Amino acid sequence: MATVVAVYTGQGLADPLKAVFKELLPDCRLVNIIDDSLIGDVVKAGFIPEGVEKRLMRYYASGEEIGADIILNTCSSVGEIADKARETLQTPIVKIDEAMAALAVEQFDSIAVLATLPSTLDPTMRLLRKAAAERGKVVTLVSGLAAGAFDALVAGDPGEHDRLLLETAIRAGAEADALVLAQGSMARMEGALQAAIGKPVLSSPRLGVLKVKAELERLASRSAAEADS
Repeated sequence: MATVVAVYTGQGLADPLKAVFKELLPDCRLVNIIDDSLIGDVVKAGFIPEGVEKRLMRYYASGEEIGADIILNTCSSVGEIADKARETLQTPIVKIDEAMAALAVEQFDSIAVLATLPSTLDPTMRLLRKAAAERGKVVTLVSGLAAGAFDALVAGDPGEHDRLLLETAIRAGAEADALVLAQGSMARMEGALQAAIGKPVLSSPRLGVLKVKAELERLASRSAAEADS
C-alpha cells in the first residue's frame, strides 16, 4: 500500500481532497498534516514569514519520516517552500497546482487567475509563468483578485464570498481564454464559474491527485525494473 502524506496550511481542503483520493487512489494510505496557523500567518504578514517556512520544512521532513512514498503540498501560497524542500528530501514532493499550471499553459494563450488573497494570487502567477517558460511559450496572465471575498468567508458569509468570486471571474474571464482557480478550496465552484463565463475553468485538487497517481505509478515501475535487474 502506497503512503501519501498531505501537508495543509488550513483545514478547508482536507475533506474535499480526501474524497478525491478515495475516488482515484482508493488503496492509498493518506496521512494528513494540518497546521491551520500557517495560512493565517501568511495572510497577516503578506508574505511567507521565516517561522512559517521553518514549520513547513519540518512537516515535509516529518512526511518523509512517516514513510511517505509521495509528499503532497496542498497550498498554492507556499508552493515555493515546497520547491526548497525538494532540494533536501529524498521523498518526491508533488505540488497540488503544478499539473493545473502545466495544462493551462499548454492549452491556452491567455489565462485569468482567480484568487481571494494576494498571497495566493502572486505565487500562482509566478508558477504559470515558470511553467510557460519551461515549455518555451509566452502566455498573457490576467489578475483576478476577488477583494473582500476571503474576509467575507472568515466572517461567516459564504454567500458574499461566492458572489464576489463570481463577479471577479466574469470580469477577469472576459479578458482570457480560460480561468485558473488559484486556491484548491474554490474547486466546488468550478462548474458554476464555467457556466457563468462560458470558458474552461481549471482547478487543482483532481489534477493534483492525478499527478500523485502518475508519480506513484512511475515509482512502482522503477522499483519493478530495479528488482528485475
